[in-house]
Amino acid sequence: MARSLVKKSIFDLCLICTSSSLSYMAPIYIQTDITPFRGKEFFIYNSSKVLIYDIFCKKPLNFHLRYLCNSVAPRSLCWEGSSHDILLKNLETYLRNHQVDEAWEAYTDFKKLYGLPDDRLLSRFLTELSYTREPKWLQRACDIILLLPKKKSNSLYFDQLYNLSLSLARAQMPIPVSMILRIMIEKDNIPPTNLLGPVMLHMVKKEIGTYLASNVLIQICDLFQHSGSNRCTIKPDTAIFNLVLDSCTRYNLSFKVQQIIELMSQMGLVGDAYTIITIARIHVVNSQRDELKKFKNCVDQVAGYLGHHYFQFYDNLMSLHFKFNDIDSVSQLIFDMISLTGTQKGPHKPFLIPLGSPNLKKGLKLQVLPHFLPENSPVKIERNEGFVTHKNRKLVFTNKTLAKLIVGYKRAGRISELSKVLCRIQTENGRAEMNINGLSADVIDACIHVGWLETAHDILDDMEQACILPNTDSYASLLTAYYEGKKHREAESLLKQIRKTGITISDDMLKPTVSGKSSDLVTCLIQEMEKGDINCSVYEFNSSIYFFMKAGMIDDALKTYKSMQRMNIHPNVATYMYLVMGYSSLEMYRDITILWGDIKRRFGDGNLMMNVDLYEVLILNFLKGGYFERVMEVVGCMKKDGIYGDKWLYKNEFLKFHKDLYRKLKVSDGRTEAQSKRVEHVKAFRKWADID
Repeated sequence: MARSLVKKSIFDLCLICTSSSLSYMAPIYIQTDITPFRGKEFFIYNSSKVLIYDIFCKKPLNFHLRYLCNSVAPRSLCWEGSSHDILLKNLETYLRNHQVDEAWEAYTDFKKLYGLPDDRLLSRFLTELSYTREPKWLQRACDIILLLPKKKSNSLYFDQLYNLSLSLARAQMPIPVSMILRIMIEKDNIPPTNLLGPVMLHMVKKEIGTYLASNVLIQICDLFQHSGSNRCTIKPDTAIFNLVLDSCTRYNLSFKVQQIIELMSQMGLVGDAYTIITIARIHVVNSQRDELKKFKNCVDQVAGYLGHHYFQFYDNLMSLHFKFNDIDSVSQLIFDMISLTGTQKGPHKPFLIPLGSPNLKKGLKLQVLPHFLPENSPVKIERNEGFVTHKNRKLVFTNKTLAKLIVGYKRAGRISELSKVLCRIQTENGRAEMNINGLSADVIDACIHVGWLETAHDILDDMEQACILPNTDSYASLLTAYYEGKKHREAESLLKQIRKTGITISDDMLKPTVSGKSSDLVTCLIQEMEKGDINCSVYEFNSSIYFFMKAGMIDDALKTYKSMQRMNIHPNVATYMYLVMGYSSLEMYRDITILWGDIKRRFGDGNLMMNVDLYEVLILNFLKGGYFERVMEVVGCMKKDGIYGDKWLYKNEFLKFHKDLYRKLKVSDGRTEAQSKRVEHVKAFRKWADID
């Protein structure tokens, strides 16, 4: 190890020790007028005497320190490095003084020479890194843990791993958080609910964190279902499920939500009021109206006094009715909302909500308590002016709802039925806060404002026949509009009608129509007129495919899919998700590869927007089926779209089914061209997933 520092000088690597412990290894320069020696061991007895053992002669040589030259220039001396004990002592000192930079240097030096420090010191070092707020040190702490040999990693305490995961989560580093949590899961050291919750709360603040948090939650549930662990400790509660469900909904991870909902059922968890609202939001995204309608009965039981919470449920259901162009269901929902009572009933038992077809014997059922509204829930209900809102804890439909209803009935040529709806709403009692007594007048005035004079007149006639006389202003506004439009025949007819009712209209009431500031209803009506007709065909087909796939009726699902193609109705992500999930449940992986061909074509033509849910389910099924070329095609599309892939998930799926596949075989070793390509694709996946 010694190297020449000065020409014609004599060096030896000498072991210099104190009486207590090893001090350091050092090259010593010896003056040339002293007999040369080699391979000596130096032992310090005091400040001036050194005892030298001659390795070759096997006897001690006495030297005084004055014979050791001290005139060598400092630049000529080069200490080879610190000893084992000094490096450890330095590391301990730096950790005690919270000097992270210096501690990292000492740790790096020690690791290069001697490997990892003992468990106690390594634990202190990781703890110190975990308490820093700098992402650089947190990432390094994570890297150390990931590179630890299995025997060494088993010595890590729960507190160390948990504290690091929490620090990483607070620093918004979701990928390393998921890695640490998964190490804990593999060690069966799953944090209890009160500790797992804070980590998840920080993870779900971003889309990637939400995606990873959902996968970690699924992994925990899988361990709970298939192991004999301390189940009461590791079983996540409803609050954590609600947190992840809400975040998945916010980032449109819609099919991840469905997977988690089914897990709630399988684990026997009982959903609460927040669970129902979150499920309602995701059913709107997936256009699953039939699934959401299953919750209506239980929600109706409590919405009379919990309208401030459940207004969003009715808003979502009404949104789906409009999406399916079902104005009759919209009208009925309005009647149901008006008739809700504010009486609280008890005690409450959980409602059982079927997931999928209610006729399936083996179908899952989710337990829910719609009246249970936990305090301090991390899920927040946002109030938005959609189709339904609330006032004084009661449900109120908005002008946006009324405008869409008017446009829907007019396009269908069913104005008389619209009039009946308005009459029924006005005759219902107990809803004065909705100002429904002037509802028909508002609708008539709005129709006049947008130029629908005939429609306004028809509604006015229907109101008279129902013995509900509109106010005088409605007659005057319509008469003025007729005069301005030079529709004298219609004006004369209206005047005769007015005289029959006994209403008197003075000339002062016939004011010109002002085209200035319009009412909110008029604004909403104009917006709806500009949207055009609604094509709900794809949602109806998807509902059928979902039902058939859940029931295992693959042939019927395929017929529906082919009908879509014949009718030139473009499938969306939901269409393909239902088909893939149906095939997967029957292990029909080859059929999924055929479906992938359709997906690629539509994606390439710009007729399909892919998402991480569909990418994930495709990769997992191709891995199960051993279609590695297809796997790498999907991976390539993900990269092109800039979508993050959970490599840990895919890696473990591969190891579960193909652990040693082509591990030692080279591409050139393939017996056929097909086998060589397969080896190539397997190798490419192993490299991408960091398996090797």
